[in-house]
Amino acid sequence: MILEDIVRDKKIRLGEHKAKTPLKELRRAAEEVKGSDSRPKDLFYNAMATPGISIIGEFKKASPSLGVIEVKLELMDRIEEYNASVDAISCLTEEDHFHGNIDYLKQIRSKSPLPILRKDFMIDEYQFYEAKAIGADAVLLITAILDDTQMKDFYQLSGDLGLGVLVETHDEYEIERALKIDPRIIGINNRNLKDFSIDLKNTGRLKPYIPAGKLCIAESGIMGDEDVKYLKEIGADGFLIGRAFMESADPAALAKHWKEL
Repeated sequence: MILEDIVRDKKIRLGEHKAKTPLKELRRAAEEVKGSDSRPKDLFYNAMATPGISIIGEFKKASPSLGVIEVKLELMDRIEEYNASVDAISCLTEEDHFHGNIDYLKQIRSKSPLPILRKDFMIDEYQFYEAKAIGADAVLLITAILDDTQMKDFYQLSGDLGLGVLVETHDEYEIERALKIDPRIIGINNRNLKDFSIDLKNTGRLKPYIPAGKLCIAESGIMGDEDVKYLKEIGADGFLIGRAFMESADPAALAKHWKEL
């Protein structure tokens, strides 16, 4: 399975990162950032909770399903477009399958006031301290790769570090598990991480399982006007969009258009 391969490779990368920067050193850096951080509390949550549809614009260079993406804009030009149009930025930092890097997130942080979601396969406390140290405002918790204890502990650690959390789910059972930690934002991934197939109707099918008062973010497969209209109709609070923006020469205009539909 693709997901198992990604997690296996992530464990190898973690070993390399820990050898380069020990946890103790990284924890100290994270605490320094936390202590000097003047940015508003709950920045990511508030961006997702604004009236109307919230959009998370993603930066990624590749994926297991697409291969290398034909990027139309360089990173800094893209961030300028996102700054003018979206509510938050998602940055892939997974190296082997998405060609991500924490340096991309650092560059985005230096150029954007928007909340930044570190999108990665978070399986170790080390990654949460790293996320804080490099300037992320929020992290992704993927229910499919974590047990209940990890979910609870990582959600608590994120809160302690001042990081927002997007809890990703794909089916009813994962939503049931996610609700045990009482998250404020639940993502519904339209992509099956086992085979990377996409079904946009997954959000419509699962939206009724998310209790009132919690935000629902639709992830993956959002490519055109009809997709946006459908997701608005079924009550999604926001969208995480990657490929459509990455392949667009004018993502700001596209984001503004979709918000106005």
